[in-house]
Amino acid sequence: MPANIINTFPSIQQMTDKIGRQNETKNQEAFRIQGRSFEEILNSRVSEDAGLKFSKHANMRMQSRSIDLSDDQRERLESGAMRAGAKGIRESLVMVDDLAFIVNTSNKTVITAIGEGEDKIFTNIDGAVIA
Repeated sequence: MPANIINTFPSIQQMTDKIGRQNETKNQEAFRIQGRSFEEILNSRVSEDAGLKFSKHANMRMQSRSIDLSDDQRERLESGAMRAGAKGIRESLVMVDDLAFIVNTSNKTVITAIGEGEDKIFTNIDGAVIA
């Protein structure tokens, strides 16, 4: 054994245990981002992804057409979008009462909204749900 290597461990097992503890501490630190653990980040992403998002276009249409969704209507819209996605529909028309929504089910985004009294012609959809 070279003279510059000092054996401070009486056994290989003790050396392995110490290195293992050091690596475990480093791994725990690596899984914390901005003070949040991987689990916390994952859970926040899952809850963010749970509901529908509204595109800028959809928000503008809803505002210009004075469409205000009640909690019940929003739940039915989300349920309809989930059912459409479960059936393999990618671009779905979801009808809620007298309102119509085009929803991209793969990214859970409402693309546009149409209210009562407007032309109801829908293109580029591959399925519809009445919620």
